[in-house]
Amino acid sequence: MPPKSTPRTTERTSSKFWMPSGFMLACLLAFTLQIFFSLPPVSSDSLLPMISTFQGLIKLGEGVVNYPEDVAVDRNGVVYTATSDGWIMRLQNNETWENWKLIHSQTLLGITATKEKNNLIVCDSDKGLLKVSENGVTVLASHVTGSKLRFTNDVIEASDGSLYITVSSTKFAPKAYYLDLVEGEPHGQLLRYDPSSKQASIVLEGLYFANGVALSKHGDFVVVCESWKFRCIKHWLKLGDKRDREIFIENLPGGPDNINLAPDGSFWISLIKMNSSAVETVHSSKNRKQLLEEHPELMNQLMSTGKGAAANVVKVSANGSIIREFNDPNAKNISFVTSALEFHGNLYLASINSNFIGKLPLK
Repeated sequence: MPPKSTPRTTERTSSKFWMPSGFMLACLLAFTLQIFFSLPPVSSDSLLPMISTFQGLIKLGEGVVNYPEDVAVDRNGVVYTATSDGWIMRLQNNETWENWKLIHSQTLLGITATKEKNNLIVCDSDKGLLKVSENGVTVLASHVTGSKLRFTNDVIEASDGSLYITVSSTKFAPKAYYLDLVEGEPHGQLLRYDPSSKQASIVLEGLYFANGVALSKHGDFVVVCESWKFRCIKHWLKLGDKRDREIFIENLPGGPDNINLAPDGSFWISLIKMNSSAVETVHSSKNRKQLLEEHPELMNQLMSTGKGAAANVVKVSANGSIIREFNDPNAKNISFVTSALEFHGNLYLASINSNFIGKLPLK
């Protein structure tokens, strides 16, 4: 997912980018108006069969859990999360939070619980792929094909113990994620970590900001979120005569962030509030790209990730159709959900804008 804060304006060091203030203001105003009026109309295709709010949300560990990006639950019902201050925290069945393991990092993103008890796999966008257990923290993979792993985002374990990992961008670091969006080129990857060889290999390349990753109920395919394309792609693990990738779902009402398998074989996808028409407008113009590169504060015209950002989660069937939606446009109950995971009739929610893990009873 994108970092928590909007990037600051970079200092201009070349006089060729200088323009009179009046002309600059006119350009910024024109850009803003063009983005605003490019908002797509609501079509009948976007009317979902079941739309709900987050009313009834229970806030677990409020004031204790600092800006969690992801949430995981192991088979015993223990809830795990990774916080922005580097802690791996867990919620025991007695409803008490524990500061379990400290990873000296502020770049923790996706996590997943493994089949082994008290084992967690963590994506550190700086250090690579980590294993966290009672014995401590181990780096599983820091390089792939000789290059340093950077911007690892999410991970899931397959039945054979292998791990599938997304790399959002091989070109831009997390703090410069907005440049990846502005450039609009596919720098993302899907990797596979083999526990036998202890090596990571490239499965897919050419992904547009590869974000969340999930395995199907039967483990025959993996779904990867492409945030900048408002879609998720499917990769069959046993290819046969199938292509290496195909569209799972497209034209989502936001940029897909994390994705998790539901018990019934469908998927929960958290969405980034983004304007697809505005993104296309930027990608079609070299001048608009340059303007955003010089003025990253204008990124809020393309996406909203701040404290008041809308929370949006959709449930997508195994055949790629939206069947349910949770929406909080004014962030009354929770802001900008970055991960949604179903366990025993409850939807657990993480948000980089919140100081709690949400627990929403499903009805």
